[in-house]
Amino acid sequence: MGIERQMPGRQPRTRIQKKNTETILEAALDVFSQHGFRGSTLDQIAKAAGLSKPNLLYYFPSKVAIHRELIDGLMQTWLDPLRKMQAEGEPIEEILAYVLRKLEMAREYPRESRLFANEIVQGAPNIMDKIEGELKDLVDEKTQVIEGWISAGRIAPVDPYHLIFSIWATTQHYADFDAQIRGILHPEGDSHFEAARAHLDTLFRRMLTP
Repeated sequence: MGIERQMPGRQPRTRIQKKNTETILEAALDVFSQHGFRGSTLDQIAKAAGLSKPNLLYYFPSKVAIHRELIDGLMQTWLDPLRKMQAEGEPIEEILAYVLRKLEMAREYPRESRLFANEIVQGAPNIMDKIEGELKDLVDEKTQVIEGWISAGRIAPVDPYHLIFSIWATTQHYADFDAQIRGILHPEGDSHFEAARAHLDTLFRRMLTP
């Protein structure tokens, strides 16, 4: 797929640029989710995108820039389910709705989950500012909501931070360890997610019921 460089005075080919940017990001998501940031190369991404390396560099100046673009988009997707937890709602149902939203994300966005997991395993060198910034701020906000529910006797006493960590662990597991789960269960398609939904509902409902 050939890409024409923008000539001086010529308007950018917006449709083509948008299409090829999306193609590069989609290819990079595949590569990064399989090999992690350190194990991935621009050559791998270019090949997966069906572009030459010079063409890829027309859109992104480096591997870091591609990874950062993916992470920026992913962080917003990742934060949305927790943002939807409302203090005004019924506490157990609000928390269980968050659990199920996270499980659904594991089913719908497994590559994104593995991209995030690979980055964390490597020490989060490219996203620590986001973890210590907007992610921490949101988690702090929601732990205060949970603490309020506990103080009011509306849910059983739990450590709010570790409750959230447990939700992440038990839901993202279905994306990050997909091969292991499928090797044990041999499910038809994604049929195992229904059993996972029922199990997690029971697990957290029993934990949280006063």
